[in-house]
Amino acid sequence: MCRFYFPAQYCSHISRPDECNLHIFGFMHRCKACTVIKLVQRMKLAQRMVLGYYRSKFRAMERISPRKAAESAFRLFCTPFVKLRIDTPPVFAHAEKRHFNFHGNPISGFYMKAPQPNGRCILIVHGFNSGSYRFADYATALLQLGYDVQAYDAPAHGTSGGKYITALLYRDMIVHIVKQYGPFHGIMAHSLGGLATALAAEVLQRPEMRIVLIAPATETTTAMQHYFKMVQLSPRLQPFIAQIIENLAHRPAEWFSVNRAVSTFKNPVLWLHDELDNLCPYLDTAPTRNSQLDNIQFVTTKGLGHSGIYRDKANQQRIIEFLTARA
Repeated sequence: MCRFYFPAQYCSHISRPDECNLHIFGFMHRCKACTVIKLVQRMKLAQRMVLGYYRSKFRAMERISPRKAAESAFRLFCTPFVKLRIDTPPVFAHAEKRHFNFHGNPISGFYMKAPQPNGRCILIVHGFNSGSYRFADYATALLQLGYDVQAYDAPAHGTSGGKYITALLYRDMIVHIVKQYGPFHGIMAHSLGGLATALAAEVLQRPEMRIVLIAPATETTTAMQHYFKMVQLSPRLQPFIAQIIENLAHRPAEWFSVNRAVSTFKNPVLWLHDELDNLCPYLDTAPTRNSQLDNIQFVTTKGLGHSGIYRDKANQQRIIEFLTARA
């Protein structure tokens, strides 16, 4: 029997980001013109076999209990299957290690002190299937400018423990960090971290905190639809998943939206998004781009993709300048 393990308050879904494939092994959509069939054709044999296993599993479970099948599919959606495994960058190796337990998840973090501190601190928030180590270049640059830097691996990511991650769990972890280890002059966040940070800023209402959103997981409903197509989830199960989300999170799927969240706070925001982002589609950002909110700077790039956008040297400089601005 399949069992559903998420604490009720954190059983919201997440939008799909980062270097992960299908979020477990495959692919998200490439663009509106690229069909799911083409994506499946590009998969390696092993990936197709695993994907086929889950399709068969959900179909078999549906015959017995559609609700159990929906719960299983939802749980898969919230499970990172790959942990980031790279050598510890020197800037993290020399950092003060921090540990705390957050709703049953052992969380590991890093506090990096500037050699000539200016009394300000920046929080780095990574994305799905990623980790804090990926942002070592940013930490190094900020330290050189006198800014202390903190970074914490999300549940089931990096050096932290746990099995699952949801948008609300990540959001509440960020809120806890800001209240416990702040204040922060700014937060920079990528992908799922961007969605969680936007939701956290909505809760915190600290307009003095500068926020950088790099390719945020903009609309969760889009990610859900692509997930349904990828695993060929029966239309019969989709309402069950929608009901699971609403019952457990007390919010509909549409609520988990960066576009919605950024309209609720006045923090200075720098939002960077690539037109060819293959995980978090650029088209989803249209509501914010068209709203022309005074507190949001929107930067469009082309050809950098979902992860290349934060590795790009020009963008790194732009982000550092925004985070370190005093206004």
